[in-house]
Amino acid sequence: MKRKLIIDGNAVYEIDEECMLKKRLSQDSEKKHQQTQDNQNRSSQADS
Repeated sequence: MKRKLIIDGNAVYEIDEECMLKKRLSQDSEKKHQQTQDNQNRSSQADS
């Protein structure tokens, strides 16, 4: 598992890169799904 430490002054953050990648891919998938729905809605409204 890849992890990255970020040191910012007195604060230390540990970033799990695999988790961040999964989250980003999930968000991208949701965006594409939403865009597809929006396009379908516009298409059906234009046909009416």
